[in-house]
Amino acid sequence: MIDPADADLTLTRQAELLDLNRSSLYYVPIAPSPEEVRIKNLIDEIYTKYPFYGSRRISVALERTAGLIVNRKAVQRHMREMGIVAIYPGPNLSKRDLQHRLFPYLLRGITAQHNNHIWGIDITYIRMQGSWLYLVAIIDWYSRYIVSWELDDTLQLPFVLAAVDRALATGQPEILNSDQGSHFTAPDYIERLQNQRIAISMDGKGQALDNIFTERFWRSLKYEEVYVKEYASPREARKGIARYIEFYNTERPHQSLKYQTPDAYYLC
Repeated sequence: MIDPADADLTLTRQAELLDLNRSSLYYVPIAPSPEEVRIKNLIDEIYTKYPFYGSRRISVALERTAGLIVNRKAVQRHMREMGIVAIYPGPNLSKRDLQHRLFPYLLRGITAQHNNHIWGIDITYIRMQGSWLYLVAIIDWYSRYIVSWELDDTLQLPFVLAAVDRALATGQPEILNSDQGSHFTAPDYIERLQNQRIAISMDGKGQALDNIFTERFWRSLKYEEVYVKEYASPREARKGIARYIEFYNTERPHQSLKYQTPDAYYLC
């Protein structure tokens, strides 16, 4: 993710690190309208609170809570662009490439027994004042430790791979669980895990609790950090989220961990 205001890295160096053509940095995309940003932010709030809501219920909630009449097709389009889908039984758990290979769900009846036994990876929408970003995070299920994360302004694959590479430089899970989204069925993602002999698990259709630890982290992050900060820029968002994840890992006590912190469990 390019940040023209970064005083430490020139645009040329940022382009090199991201393997981008420098000329592409001068392309100015059409900014989303304030109304689009408002609707997507409201959808994010509704979905964060009720992740089992589909487009019909979100349309109703938008009208009831904000007086906005948004038809179902528009809500569906916004949800696709935000990378979110309701977690309920249905024909499609997550948008995926039908040509990509799927893997079975390996965690039925299994509980994480130790650090690096099971990791989960997921992507969420992060709102800003006039736009939005996407956050991918990898969580150790036993300790709730955030092993790695990355932000980007698009839903392209490289930022997911960067988070995976950073996580694998820290540790290696026996199993890595994800949904069936196109990022996690992409050959480059699959090959990285298979090369490390990591078992790949993908959520079963309609399994609302498959990625519950990540869903809980998303709610904590948004209610305790994102919604109260209203980031003005990607740089501000990155700094704020970095601070929160550091706090979450090292200071925030977890009831499920006997009020210890994730790093006390993961790094012991």
